[in-house]
Amino acid sequence: MKRNKFLKALALLAAAFFSVAMASGQAGKIPVTFAGTEAATTTQSKMMQAVADVLNTDGRFDAKVLVAGALSSDTNALVTQAKLGIPLVVPSDPGRLASQFAIPDLNILMAPYILTDPAVLKNLPDTELFKEWSKKLEAQGIVFVANMYNGFRNFYTTKPVKTVKDLSGLRIRGFGNDIGNALAKYFGFANIAISFGEVFPAIQQKTLDGTEVQVSAAAGAAFWDVTKYIAMTKHYMLQTSFVCSTRLLNSMPQEAKQFFLKTIRDKALEYGTIAEKDEAAYYDQMKQHGVILNEVNLKEFQDAIAPLYTNNDLKFSPGLKEKLFKQLGM
Repeated sequence: MKRNKFLKALALLAAAFFSVAMASGQAGKIPVTFAGTEAATTTQSKMMQAVADVLNTDGRFDAKVLVAGALSSDTNALVTQAKLGIPLVVPSDPGRLASQFAIPDLNILMAPYILTDPAVLKNLPDTELFKEWSKKLEAQGIVFVANMYNGFRNFYTTKPVKTVKDLSGLRIRGFGNDIGNALAKYFGFANIAISFGEVFPAIQQKTLDGTEVQVSAAAGAAFWDVTKYIAMTKHYMLQTSFVCSTRLLNSMPQEAKQFFLKTIRDKALEYGTIAEKDEAAYYDQMKQHGVILNEVNLKEFQDAIAPLYTNNDLKFSPGLKEKLFKQLGM
Protein backbone atom coordinates (compact mmCIF):
# COMPACT_ATOMS: atom_id res chain seq x y z
CA MET A 1 0.00 0.00 0.00
CA LYS A 2 2.78 2.43 0.97
CA ARG A 3 4.64 1.61 -2.24
CA ASN A 4 1.51 2.30 -4.33
CA LYS A 5 1.04 5.65 -2.59
CA PHE A 6 4.70 6.49 -3.20
CA LEU A 7 4.44 5.63 -6.90
CA LYS A 8 1.25 7.70 -7.26
CA ALA A 9 2.95 10.65 -5.58
CA LEU A 10 5.98 10.21 -7.82
CA ALA A 11 3.73 10.09 -10.87
CA LEU A 12 2.06 13.36 -9.87
CA LEU A 13 5.46 14.93 -9.26
CA ALA A 14 6.67 13.72 -12.64
CA ALA A 15 3.62 15.15 -14.38
CA ALA A 16 4.11 18.51 -12.69
CA PHE A 17 7.84 18.52 -13.41
CA PHE A 18 7.31 17.59 -17.05
CA SER A 19 4.64 20.26 -17.54
CA VAL A 20 6.85 23.00 -16.07
CA ALA A 21 9.89 21.78 -18.00
CA MET A 22 8.04 21.56 -21.29
CA ALA A 23 6.56 25.02 -20.73
CA SER A 24 10.07 26.44 -20.44
CA GLY A 25 11.01 24.41 -23.51
CA GLN A 26 8.13 25.91 -25.48
CA ALA A 27 9.58 29.31 -24.65
CA GLY A 28 12.58 28.40 -26.75
CA LYS A 29 14.58 25.38 -25.66
CA ILE A 30 14.13 21.68 -24.89
CA PRO A 31 14.98 21.03 -21.23
CA VAL A 32 16.84 17.85 -20.33
CA THR A 33 18.79 16.84 -17.23
CA PHE A 34 21.51 14.18 -17.13
CA ALA A 35 21.32 12.66 -13.65
CA GLY A 36 23.78 10.11 -12.26
CA THR A 37 25.21 8.75 -9.02
CA GLU A 38 28.95 8.77 -9.78
CA ALA A 39 31.34 11.57 -8.83
CA ALA A 40 31.96 14.43 -11.26
CA THR A 41 35.49 13.13 -11.89
CA THR A 42 34.45 9.78 -13.41
CA THR A 43 34.40 9.06 -17.13
CA GLN A 44 30.64 8.54 -17.05
CA SER A 45 30.01 11.97 -15.51
CA LYS A 46 32.47 13.65 -17.86
CA MET A 47 30.70 12.04 -20.81
CA MET A 48 27.34 13.45 -19.70
CA GLN A 49 28.85 16.92 -19.32
CA ALA A 50 30.36 16.64 -22.81
CA VAL A 51 26.94 15.74 -24.24
CA ALA A 52 25.29 18.62 -22.39
CA ASP A 53 27.90 21.04 -23.72
CA VAL A 54 27.23 19.96 -27.32
CA LEU A 55 23.46 20.17 -26.84
CA ASN A 56 23.66 23.63 -25.28
CA THR A 57 25.99 24.89 -28.00
CA ASP A 58 23.48 23.71 -30.59
CA GLY A 59 20.98 26.20 -29.18
CA ARG A 60 17.86 24.01 -29.20
CA PHE A 61 18.43 22.49 -25.78
CA ASP A 62 18.71 23.59 -22.17
CA ALA A 63 20.82 20.70 -20.82
CA LYS A 64 21.95 20.34 -17.22
CA VAL A 65 24.08 17.72 -15.46
CA LEU A 66 23.50 16.51 -11.90
CA VAL A 67 26.01 13.94 -10.63
CA ALA A 68 27.17 12.37 -7.34
CA GLY A 69 23.57 11.52 -6.46
CA ALA A 70 22.48 15.17 -6.44
CA LEU A 71 18.99 14.20 -7.62
CA SER A 72 19.01 10.68 -6.14
CA SER A 73 21.70 8.17 -5.15
CA ASP A 74 19.43 5.32 -6.33
CA THR A 75 19.82 4.59 -10.06
CA ASN A 76 16.60 2.58 -10.25
CA ALA A 77 14.68 5.47 -8.70
CA LEU A 78 16.13 7.84 -11.31
CA VAL A 79 15.07 5.49 -14.10
CA THR A 80 11.58 5.33 -12.58
CA GLN A 81 11.42 9.13 -12.53
CA ALA A 82 12.47 9.20 -16.18
CA LYS A 83 9.85 6.59 -17.07
CA LEU A 84 7.15 8.65 -15.37
CA GLY A 85 7.95 11.61 -17.60
CA ILE A 86 10.56 13.76 -15.89
CA PRO A 87 12.91 14.93 -18.69
CA LEU A 88 15.95 12.97 -17.54
CA VAL A 89 18.71 10.99 -19.18
CA VAL A 90 19.89 8.38 -16.68
CA PRO A 91 23.03 6.21 -16.78
CA SER A 92 21.83 2.74 -15.77
CA ASP A 93 23.28 -0.61 -16.88
CA PRO A 94 22.02 -3.76 -18.66
CA GLY A 95 21.70 -5.78 -15.45
CA ARG A 96 19.59 -3.14 -13.71
CA LEU A 97 17.37 -2.69 -16.76
CA ALA A 98 16.94 -6.46 -17.16
CA SER A 99 15.60 -6.78 -13.61
CA GLN A 100 13.69 -3.50 -13.48
CA PHE A 101 11.82 -4.17 -16.74
CA ALA A 102 11.68 -7.99 -16.66
CA ILE A 103 13.84 -8.69 -19.74
CA PRO A 104 16.04 -11.61 -18.56
CA ASP A 105 18.02 -11.97 -21.80
CA LEU A 106 19.31 -8.41 -21.42
CA ASN A 107 21.38 -9.66 -18.46
CA ILE A 108 23.78 -11.34 -20.87
CA LEU A 109 25.45 -8.03 -21.68
CA MET A 110 26.78 -7.88 -18.12
CA ALA A 111 26.69 -11.52 -17.03
CA PRO A 112 29.99 -12.56 -15.39
CA TYR A 113 32.78 -13.40 -17.85
CA ILE A 114 30.55 -13.39 -20.97
CA LEU A 115 31.66 -10.17 -22.69
CA THR A 116 35.32 -9.37 -22.04
CA ASP A 117 36.32 -7.06 -24.92
CA PRO A 118 35.04 -3.45 -24.91
CA ALA A 119 35.55 -3.23 -28.69
CA VAL A 120 32.51 -5.44 -29.39
CA LEU A 121 30.15 -2.79 -28.01
CA LYS A 122 30.61 -0.69 -31.15
CA ASN A 123 28.56 -3.26 -33.07
CA LEU A 124 25.89 -3.77 -30.41
CA PRO A 125 23.30 -1.21 -31.66
CA ASP A 126 23.22 -2.95 -35.06
CA THR A 127 22.35 -6.38 -33.65
CA GLU A 128 18.86 -7.84 -33.83
CA LEU A 129 19.04 -8.65 -30.11
CA PHE A 130 19.68 -5.01 -29.19
CA LYS A 131 16.77 -3.90 -31.37
CA GLU A 132 14.54 -6.54 -29.78
CA TRP A 133 15.47 -5.45 -26.24
CA SER A 134 14.99 -1.79 -27.19
CA LYS A 135 11.44 -2.51 -28.40
CA LYS A 136 10.60 -4.24 -25.12
CA LEU A 137 11.88 -1.26 -23.16
CA GLU A 138 10.02 1.23 -25.35
CA ALA A 139 6.80 -0.72 -24.77
CA GLN A 140 7.31 0.15 -21.09
CA GLY A 141 8.10 3.82 -21.73
CA ILE A 142 11.91 3.71 -21.75
CA VAL A 143 14.31 4.41 -24.64
CA PHE A 144 17.68 2.61 -24.64
CA VAL A 145 19.72 5.42 -26.18
CA ALA A 146 23.28 4.11 -25.96
CA ASN A 147 25.58 1.62 -24.23
CA MET A 148 29.05 2.75 -23.11
CA TYR A 149 32.00 0.77 -21.75
CA ASN A 150 32.64 1.92 -18.19
CA GLY A 151 35.37 -0.37 -16.86
CA PHE A 152 35.83 -3.86 -15.44
CA ARG A 153 34.52 -4.40 -11.93
CA ASN A 154 36.71 -5.87 -9.20
CA PHE A 155 36.47 -6.42 -5.45
CA TYR A 156 37.61 -3.61 -3.13
CA THR A 157 37.95 -5.01 0.37
CA THR A 158 39.32 -4.43 3.86
CA LYS A 159 40.87 -7.92 3.84
CA PRO A 160 43.01 -9.43 1.05
CA VAL A 161 41.13 -11.55 -1.50
CA LYS A 162 43.24 -13.86 -3.67
CA THR A 163 40.95 -16.86 -4.13
CA VAL A 164 37.20 -17.49 -4.37
CA LYS A 165 37.32 -18.96 -0.87
CA ASP A 166 38.59 -15.64 0.50
CA LEU A 167 35.24 -14.05 -0.43
CA SER A 168 33.27 -16.56 1.62
CA GLY A 169 31.14 -14.84 4.24
CA LEU A 170 32.31 -11.31 3.44
CA ARG A 171 29.68 -8.57 3.41
CA ILE A 172 30.06 -7.01 -0.02
CA ARG A 173 28.00 -4.29 -1.65
CA GLY A 174 26.90 -5.48 -5.07
CA PHE A 175 24.09 -5.05 -7.55
CA GLY A 176 20.70 -5.70 -5.99
CA ASN A 177 19.45 -7.53 -9.06
CA ASP A 178 19.61 -10.96 -10.69
CA ILE A 179 23.24 -10.82 -11.81
CA GLY A 180 24.32 -9.32 -8.49
CA ASN A 181 22.60 -12.05 -6.49
CA ALA A 182 23.96 -14.75 -8.83
CA LEU A 183 27.52 -13.49 -8.40
CA ALA A 184 27.16 -13.59 -4.61
CA LYS A 185 25.65 -17.09 -4.72
CA TYR A 186 28.53 -18.66 -6.64
CA PHE A 187 31.37 -16.63 -5.11
CA GLY A 188 30.02 -17.15 -1.59
CA PHE A 189 29.76 -13.61 -0.24
CA ALA A 190 26.78 -11.85 1.33
CA ASN A 191 25.37 -9.37 -1.18
CA ILE A 192 24.40 -6.11 0.53
CA ALA A 193 22.46 -4.06 -2.02
CA ILE A 194 22.67 -0.49 -0.75
CA SER A 195 22.95 2.67 -2.83
CA PHE A 196 26.42 3.70 -3.97
CA GLY A 197 26.44 6.79 -1.78
CA GLU A 198 26.06 4.62 1.32
CA VAL A 199 29.05 2.37 0.57
CA PHE A 200 31.89 4.54 1.92
CA PRO A 201 30.33 5.15 5.36
CA ALA A 202 29.21 1.51 5.61
CA ILE A 203 32.78 0.26 5.08
CA GLN A 204 34.07 2.95 7.42
CA GLN A 205 31.61 1.82 10.11
CA LYS A 206 32.54 -1.84 9.45
CA THR A 207 29.03 -2.90 8.47
CA LEU A 208 30.52 -3.79 5.07
CA ASP A 209 33.76 -5.63 4.28
CA GLY A 210 33.98 -4.10 0.84
CA THR A 211 32.32 -3.57 -2.50
CA GLU A 212 32.61 -4.64 -6.12
CA VAL A 213 32.89 -1.67 -8.45
CA GLN A 214 34.78 -0.16 -11.39
CA VAL A 215 38.01 1.69 -10.64
CA SER A 216 36.87 5.12 -11.88
CA ALA A 217 34.01 5.12 -9.36
CA ALA A 218 36.28 3.77 -6.61
CA ALA A 219 38.80 6.54 -7.21
CA GLY A 220 36.05 9.15 -7.51
CA ALA A 221 34.73 8.11 -4.09
CA ALA A 222 38.24 7.94 -2.53
CA PHE A 223 37.77 4.31 -1.54
CA TRP A 224 41.49 4.17 -0.73
CA ASP A 225 40.51 5.68 2.63
CA VAL A 226 38.42 2.64 3.59
CA THR A 227 39.59 -0.32 1.46
CA LYS A 228 43.21 -1.43 1.25
CA TYR A 229 42.94 -4.29 -1.25
CA ILE A 230 41.72 -4.81 -4.81
CA ALA A 231 41.20 -8.33 -6.16
CA MET A 232 41.55 -8.08 -9.94
CA THR A 233 38.72 -10.48 -10.78
CA LYS A 234 37.29 -8.47 -13.70
CA HIS A 235 34.01 -10.35 -13.23
CA TYR A 236 31.77 -7.80 -14.96
CA MET A 237 32.52 -5.72 -18.03
CA LEU A 238 30.46 -2.77 -16.86
CA GLN A 239 28.42 -0.89 -19.41
CA THR A 240 26.57 2.34 -18.82
CA SER A 241 23.16 2.19 -20.48
CA PHE A 242 21.85 5.69 -21.10
CA VAL A 243 18.06 5.79 -21.01
CA CYS A 244 15.30 8.39 -21.21
CA SER A 245 11.54 8.24 -21.51
CA THR A 246 9.62 7.77 -24.74
CA ARG A 247 7.60 10.78 -23.62
CA LEU A 248 10.68 13.03 -23.57
CA LEU A 249 11.89 11.81 -26.95
CA ASN A 250 8.46 12.07 -28.57
CA SER A 251 8.12 15.66 -27.36
CA MET A 252 11.08 16.73 -29.52
CA PRO A 253 10.89 17.90 -33.14
CA GLN A 254 12.29 15.22 -35.45
CA GLU A 255 15.55 16.99 -36.31
CA ALA A 256 16.25 17.84 -32.67
CA LYS A 257 15.49 14.24 -31.69
CA GLN A 258 17.97 12.84 -34.20
CA PHE A 259 20.64 15.32 -33.10
CA PHE A 260 20.00 14.42 -29.45
CA LEU A 261 20.30 10.67 -30.08
CA LYS A 262 23.36 10.97 -32.33
CA THR A 263 25.18 13.20 -29.84
CA ILE A 264 24.70 10.75 -26.97
CA ARG A 265 25.66 7.73 -29.10
CA ASP A 266 28.77 9.41 -30.51
CA LYS A 267 29.95 10.54 -27.08
CA ALA A 268 29.26 7.07 -25.64
CA LEU A 269 31.71 5.58 -28.15
CA GLU A 270 34.25 8.35 -27.59
CA TYR A 271 34.16 8.16 -23.80
CA GLY A 272 34.04 4.36 -23.76
CA THR A 273 37.45 4.46 -25.43
CA ILE A 274 38.60 7.08 -22.92
CA ALA A 275 37.39 4.88 -20.04
CA GLU A 276 39.46 1.99 -21.35
CA LYS A 277 42.59 4.14 -21.67
CA ASP A 278 42.11 5.80 -18.27
CA GLU A 279 41.80 2.61 -16.20
CA ALA A 280 45.57 2.19 -15.76
CA ALA A 281 45.90 5.74 -14.42
CA TYR A 282 43.09 5.17 -11.92
CA TYR A 283 44.77 1.97 -10.67
CA ASP A 284 48.02 3.90 -10.30
CA GLN A 285 46.14 6.49 -8.26
CA MET A 286 44.78 3.76 -5.98
CA LYS A 287 48.30 2.33 -5.52
CA GLN A 288 49.70 5.78 -4.76
CA HIS A 289 47.26 5.92 -1.86
CA GLY A 290 48.54 2.63 -0.48
CA VAL A 291 46.00 0.22 -1.97
CA ILE A 292 47.38 -3.25 -2.81
CA LEU A 293 46.32 -4.80 -6.13
CA ASN A 294 46.16 -8.59 -6.04
CA GLU A 295 46.18 -10.45 -9.36
CA VAL A 296 44.07 -13.61 -9.15
CA ASN A 297 43.74 -16.85 -11.08
CA LEU A 298 40.90 -15.82 -13.38
CA LYS A 299 40.17 -19.43 -14.34
CA GLU A 300 39.38 -20.24 -10.71
CA PHE A 301 36.79 -17.46 -10.60
CA GLN A 302 35.41 -18.38 -14.04
CA ASP A 303 35.07 -22.01 -12.96
CA ALA A 304 33.25 -20.93 -9.80
CA ILE A 305 30.70 -18.99 -11.84
CA ALA A 306 30.23 -21.70 -14.51
CA PRO A 307 27.26 -23.37 -12.71
CA LEU A 308 25.35 -20.10 -13.11
CA TYR A 309 25.11 -20.93 -16.81
CA THR A 310 24.66 -24.70 -16.60
CA ASN A 311 21.82 -24.14 -14.11
CA ASN A 312 20.52 -21.22 -16.21
CA ASP A 313 19.82 -19.16 -13.09
CA LEU A 314 19.37 -16.05 -15.22
CA LYS A 315 16.68 -17.72 -17.36
CA PHE A 316 18.41 -17.08 -20.69
CA SER A 317 16.66 -18.11 -23.90
CA PRO A 318 18.15 -21.23 -25.57
CA GLY A 319 21.23 -20.40 -27.64
CA LEU A 320 21.34 -16.76 -26.47
CA LYS A 321 25.11 -16.58 -25.98
CA GLU A 322 25.84 -18.08 -29.40
CA LYS A 323 23.31 -15.76 -31.04
CA LEU A 324 24.82 -12.68 -29.38
CA PHE A 325 28.38 -13.65 -30.29
CA LYS A 326 27.40 -14.25 -33.91
CA GLN A 327 25.60 -10.91 -34.21
CA LEU A 328 28.56 -9.11 -32.64
CA GLY A 329 30.93 -10.78 -35.09
CA MET A 330 32.84 -12.63 -32.37
